[in-house]
Amino acid sequence: MKLIVGLGNPGSQYEQTRHNVGFRVIDRLAEQQKWTWERRGRAMLANGNLGSEKVVLIKPLTFMNNSGEAVSELVRWYKVQPEDVLIVYDELDLPLGKVRLRSNGSAGGHNGLNSIIHHLHTNQFPRLRVGIGRPTNTRMNTVDYVLGAPGGDESIILATGEDKALEAIPLIIRQGIATTMNIINADPEAQQKAEEKRRLQQERREQERLRRQAEKLAQQDTEETPSA
Repeated sequence: MKLIVGLGNPGSQYEQTRHNVGFRVIDRLAEQQKWTWERRGRAMLANGNLGSEKVVLIKPLTFMNNSGEAVSELVRWYKVQPEDVLIVYDELDLPLGKVRLRSNGSAGGHNGLNSIIHHLHTNQFPRLRVGIGRPTNTRMNTVDYVLGAPGGDESIILATGEDKALEAIPLIIRQGIATTMNIINADPEAQQKAEEKRRLQQERREQERLRRQAEKLAQQDTEETPSA
C-alpha cells in the first residue's frame, strides 16, 4: 500500500494559490482514476489501485503548517512505513514549473514538510516537488507570494509542472523511486548541452586526426621525392 499526500490549505479561497500545488495534483489524479473523496478524521481520502498497488490519496485538512498531525495519524492507521508515503508539494527553491523527485531529505524551509518530519520522527520518505519559483519582486513577502494565485504565463507554466507531477506518480508506483528519479530529474537543457559538448569534442578529435594524417602524408611525399 502507498499513501500519496498532497499538501495545501482547505477552503475555496486557497484553491488556486501556489501553496496548493499538492492538492491540485492529487485532485486531478483522483479525477483521472474516477476515485471519490470522503472525509476521514482530519483529512480527505480517495483510494483505488494503480496497477497492482493499493493507493490512498490524502489531503490533510489541518492547514499546511500542521499537515503532519493528519499524516501521522493515517500512517499509523494504515500501518505503512515512511518510505511508502509520497508527499507532493510546492517548492520555492525550484524554478517555476520544474519537477524534482527525492527519496528523503530536509524540509528546506517548507512548513508543511517540516510538520510531517516532526510528527513521523523521520525525513526518510520520498517527496515530489513542483517548483513555484521565488517572487520577482524582492519586496514581496514570501507568505503573500505562496498564498497568492499566479496569473498569465506563470499560471500556464505552473500548470505544466503539475502535469509533469501527475504523470510521475504512476511511474513512481510501478517502477520505484530510484528508477523514476532518473527519468523525472533529468534536465533536458543540461542533456542537450552535454550532447553538444560531446559533439564538439568528437569534431575536434576528428580534425586533429585528419591534421596528423595530412602531415604524415606530406612527410612521406618529401621523403620519396628524389633530390636534384
